[in-house]
Amino acid sequence: MKSARTFLPNVNSIPEARRFVLAAVGRIAREQRDAVSVMVSELAMNAVQHARTRFQVTVDVANGSLRVEVTDSGAGTVTAQPPPDAASLRGRGLFIVDQLSDAWGTSSSTGPAKSVWFTVALNAVNDSTAQ
Repeated sequence: MKSARTFLPNVNSIPEARRFVLAAVGRIAREQRDAVSVMVSELAMNAVQHARTRFQVTVDVANGSLRVEVTDSGAGTVTAQPPPDAASLRGRGLFIVDQLSDAWGTSSSTGPAKSVWFTVALNAVNDSTAQ
């Protein structure tokens, strides 16, 4: 099942994007739900802070796998940076996505649009771990 939604470039869109993805995913283990929530928040925050354009979140759940893609039309390219100094308050977004996802990457299309995506293999859920 694939669905997409466009969000405004403001901080209120970050929890909206998170809720949109979690609703599309449905019942998954709590740990995975938390990880997906954090990754979506990081990518949405990057779009809001750096691109400052509307951004689209695409969710694709198929064959036990989740793919989330965040696309904006801001200038620049997406590059992972080494983890910042422990005292730094910024700069961990893509590092977190790298650590929590099974895979992640970037893609560009014609024009200024760029996307960051991640995938996660969804674990079977039982009633004690689902949310």
